[in-house]
Amino acid sequence: MRRLRASLAAAAAVTTVAASTTALVAANASGATTALSNRWYAAAPYLMPLDNNPPDASAIMDATGLKAFQLAFVLAPNGGGCSPTWGGTSAVSSDTAVQSVVNTIRAKGGDVSVSIGGYGGTKLGQACSDPAATAAAYQQVITKYGLHAIDFDLEEPEYENTAAIHNEIGAAKILQQNNPGLYVSVTTAGTADGTGWFGKQMLLEAKSQGFTPNNFSIMPFDGGFNGAASQTSALTNFNSILQSTFGWDQATAYAHEGFSGMNGRSDTGEYFTQNDFQTVLDFATSHNMDRFTFWSLNRDRQCATPDNGGATSGTCSSVAQSAWDFAKYSVKFAGVTPPTSPPTTPPPSTGCKTAWSSASVYVQGDEASYNHHNWKAKWWTQNETPGAAEWGPWQDEGSC
Repeated sequence: MRRLRASLAAAAAVTTVAASTTALVAANASGATTALSNRWYAAAPYLMPLDNNPPDASAIMDATGLKAFQLAFVLAPNGGGCSPTWGGTSAVSSDTAVQSVVNTIRAKGGDVSVSIGGYGGTKLGQACSDPAATAAAYQQVITKYGLHAIDFDLEEPEYENTAAIHNEIGAAKILQQNNPGLYVSVTTAGTADGTGWFGKQMLLEAKSQGFTPNNFSIMPFDGGFNGAASQTSALTNFNSILQSTFGWDQATAYAHEGFSGMNGRSDTGEYFTQNDFQTVLDFATSHNMDRFTFWSLNRDRQCATPDNGGATSGTCSSVAQSAWDFAKYSVKFAGVTPPTSPPTTPPPSTGCKTAWSSASVYVQGDEASYNHHNWKAKWWTQNETPGAAEWGPWQDEGSC
């Protein structure tokens, strides 16, 4: 999938790893904080911290409640070698710019995942000699930033290279074993049938190595898609592929399946609006899917003219929107408990909770009363009036 790599910025890799805190990761010297829940890493949208007019992650957190970001992309050096770089040019070992972004996010109670691979560029799986050497390169990234989550974005041209995919899947398995609790996802191209021949070969490689990540995600865009219906159809078909490949039942396959979309206008001129995202979100939560993310936060803002003259941009969405509209769907996914039965209207409360205060800090599960209703916090919030916004942090529990 192009994801605007070829025309806008040096290609790179997308790593989304979510995990519980472990002694190994906590011991890293990067100042890693306690891990977020897996749900947050599974919902982390992509952010290019060095290219495509990077937005202020802190401002996005304040505006939406987002906590997790997938920083993109880690690649092999453009000049050759088996060592991790940002975009093929900036060595991870000497990086301070991305580390500063990580520190800012963590200081506000959030965390990051690093994205490896992506479209274009030279991947470490291509440059390193074997799975062990590939894993050692990625371990440098995990240790440098104290990661709790990582994603292997295996797509063109790398996933057409059998040896490179063997190295990547083998490295993912090694990292999973050596970093207990690390949340590992594998992202690949989506097609109307779910995924194409190379994607299916990648799944077979994972099966042959006995590797099972937290999820396999597809990117249903840049492949003749037309809105949410075509995307949910692809997700349904991909579920069947997971079942037949790994011998899973439908529910198990959905529990290991993820969606990685593209907000607004895609590279090939498809359009995915806010309504499309809501439809796919409803599908993902109702089927208990493991991941819901998108490319990218750099694009999650309106262009100078809403349609951008009919062109795709790496820095805006080419659709009418308010800033960070699409990030709010990730926040909803992170805060949602997948339904197991049809939702019901909450009954009226018998008494009012302690009155909401604009000065108080509330975390997920905290309750307060406002305007004769009780409310429950869906995530960390302060000075956000209950019921004031459709996408707000408060769930209405009924009148009191």
